[in-house]
Amino acid sequence: MKFVLEVDMSEGAVAADAVAELGRILRYWGGNVRHYELRPGDGSAIYDSDYREVGRWEIAETPA
Repeated sequence: MKFVLEVDMSEGAVAADAVAELGRILRYWGGNVRHYELRPGDGSAIYDSDYREVGRWEIAETPA
């Protein structure tokens, strides 16, 4: 398995202040991940501080 985090940094709050927004995203989702079983297919949308969807994290199968 692998953990994949993808954030579009081209628009919105992330584009305006990438350091602050990425720090906030990592803190929030780092604390929230405990609510998941972390099995392949688990994941969730990622939102910036303006509550705009800017990405996604997921648990993915690693190719054999």
